[in-house]
Amino acid sequence: MRPVLYAIGVILIFATVLPLVRTGAWWIRIFDFPRQQIAILLGSVFFGALFYGSFTRPAETAFLLALAISFGYQCCRIFPYTPFATKQVADANPGDGSASIRLLIANVLMDNRRAGDFIEMIRAHDPDVILALETDDWWDRQLAFLEQDYPFALKHPLANTYGMHLFSRLELRSPMVRFLVEADVPSVHAAVRLASGEWIDFYGVHPRPPKPQRDTEKRDAEILIIGKEAAASERPAIIAGDYNDVAWSHTTKLFQRISHTLDPRVGRGMFSTFHAKYPMLRWPLDHVFHEASFTLGTLKRLGYFGSDHFPVLVELVREANAGRRQMAPPADRQARREAEKKIEHGQEAGDREPG
Repeated sequence: MRPVLYAIGVILIFATVLPLVRTGAWWIRIFDFPRQQIAILLGSVFFGALFYGSFTRPAETAFLLALAISFGYQCCRIFPYTPFATKQVADANPGDGSASIRLLIANVLMDNRRAGDFIEMIRAHDPDVILALETDDWWDRQLAFLEQDYPFALKHPLANTYGMHLFSRLELRSPMVRFLVEADVPSVHAAVRLASGEWIDFYGVHPRPPKPQRDTEKRDAEILIIGKEAAASERPAIIAGDYNDVAWSHTTKLFQRISHTLDPRVGRGMFSTFHAKYPMLRWPLDHVFHEASFTLGTLKRLGYFGSDHFPVLVELVREANAGRRQMAPPADRQARREAEKKIEHGQEAGDREPG
């Protein structure tokens, strides 16, 4: 048993240390995702080593210490996404509902054929804005009737799992599909008019994930480009979608600093959305970030409807003075320089793609 524990422990320690390397290499970045699972395994191996170990040799003591440090580090990374941490976004005050926006974000899974369940979910939760991801022509036909209740729409079905549909009952101005880094991976942008009459910016994203032979430079560049654009806008911004990155990764943290946005999950829970079918392999991939003048009315992970992702429902309330009591993470010169470098590398990687 002891050799098995040592072998597993060494692997887990390396899985903790590797993500500290600032690289887009897929085989390193994938260890950003399962921090909760790695922490549980580290704790189990630690107590197993306590039970089976003799600790008469310095190597055994060093091994136990490395396990404890690794466990502590993983817990520190995921702690903000527990109810024990301080909330980053304040609860909304009761007030005029005209300053609120209710969003439903869902990666529908292109091959999923349970569109009826998804439509029932929309009816039950009555969002103002719907962002559906992985939509193809089949999903385009299934969702067409939504235009009866959501007269403003932006539709871009694709057969490569990166199609997008945006439906809104709130007025949209200048809605557009953009290809910021990759020629076949879109994002969406539109100005949205709240019932109060105020205009805000909405960005929908879905970059490609890391996997063998696909590093993260293009993914990172896309979300950072949008983050910079949102920060430069004169309107309050909401950025949402399937980032194919976890909330606690270095890149997502950098994105928050560059975009000057807040994460409503901090201090409330992980709201893990992927993988919907495998509870032991689940982490938060679907995100809603927003400018500091929004407070939180509702945040829910919705139920299963056949996709590998759970949908997210969030209600945000625009409060002009909210920015005085909740501050977005600051972006110093080093963060801005790192973001520019990542954007440059991602764009170069996109330019190298076959035309």
